[in-house]
Amino acid sequence: MTVSRFHVAGMDCAAEEQLVRMALSDIDQIDRIEVDLDQRDVLIDHTTDTATIDTALQTLNLGAEFVDDTSEIGPAPDTRRERNALIVAFVINAGFFVGELTVGLISGSMGLIADALDMGADASVYALSLAAVGTAAARKKQLARTSGYLQIGLAALGLAEVLRRFFADNELPDPTSMIVMSVLALAGNIITLLVLQRVRSGEAHLQASWIFTANDIKVNGLVIAAAIGVALTESGIPDLIAGAVIFAVVANGARRILKISR
Repeated sequence: MTVSRFHVAGMDCAAEEQLVRMALSDIDQIDRIEVDLDQRDVLIDHTTDTATIDTALQTLNLGAEFVDDTSEIGPAPDTRRERNALIVAFVINAGFFVGELTVGLISGSMGLIADALDMGADASVYALSLAAVGTAAARKKQLARTSGYLQIGLAALGLAEVLRRFFADNELPDPTSMIVMSVLALAGNIITLLVLQRVRSGEAHLQASWIFTANDIKVNGLVIAAAIGVALTESGIPDLIAGAVIFAVVANGARRILKISR
């Protein structure tokens, strides 16, 4: 067995960790995968050549680079606890998908609607990770393709609605609802990260510097900033800009899912 270390610079949220695991799941010669989200490192215990692993990781376009071969890898996590943590992550993200979508529609905020879709996209990744256990490779890829195309379709509809609102005379979104819901979603994202980290290392701890550079946190912060912009300018443009950016982020994530489903 060889333990290879890869640095994945673009792996900055728990859902992207699951994408990394899914991208490597078809390589039978991999025995274990250990992920350090703080350092954005992936340790892979395997008997195949490093080039095969590198090729699989490059499909995600997350900036994966081979670092070295090492003999150091921690004890295997409890499979049952890991599955339970994924269920918690799925429930949190699915719940906020429904909550943010509802509040976004009521308040008229495209930023919240887009953030809801981002949470829904993360929920789908956790669901795919749960479904992958004991599922045939062909079925797993079919589920991933369906999820990817659905997310791209919804993101495209969202971008179209942003354009329509840009040229139409619409009521201002409610900035208070945007801020309150985004703060709650931010808390949900941090809890998700801590729950998954506890399963990996036994400690519910992440570096603050890492937390506040994670994509999910940036998205929540963007909606909060847009709400402040709406309140200060009395214009819906900041909300539309936030919505457009987040829909683009969702579409890019869906593209990665489609790549690993081939």
